[in-house]
Amino acid sequence: MAGAKKSDSASQAPASDLEAYKVDQQIGFFLRQANQRHVAIFSALMGDRLTTTQWAALTKLREIQPTSQNQLGRDTAMDVATIKGVVDRLVARGYVATAPDPQDGRRLILSLTGEGEAAIARNIKTAIAVTDDTLSPLTSGERMMLIELLRKIC
Repeated sequence: MAGAKKSDSASQAPASDLEAYKVDQQIGFFLRQANQRHVAIFSALMGDRLTTTQWAALTKLREIQPTSQNQLGRDTAMDVATIKGVVDRLVARGYVATAPDPQDGRRLILSLTGEGEAAIARNIKTAIAVTDDTLSPLTSGERMMLIELLRKIC
């Protein structure tokens, strides 16, 4: 029923709205393009075959360790399924260690291994270069403004 109502209201959209809406002028379109550009730069420059989500998890874990997988997911804006997959891959690569939580045996506590620390050290300058390359079309003032505006809508 709910689906029927949705399609009924969509079919009743004013023609002016239908004509005015251009997907390539919408914020989602621009955000997706900006993200695609950033990921392409990241993939081209980053070593150790790290993905953007793996890098985010490693570097945030370095800041907050030891921590639970759920907390790391919240702090990196990843849903439960995504952070689980990311952590599983980082554990398999020897970058992250897990241990039972002493207060709750059902929960795992995460921490970086020496190899995880080394991977961060090897790639930190590259990560900074990725940010610089991603933002290279902008002036320093525009960079600050973009970051502030994105923070506002997140």
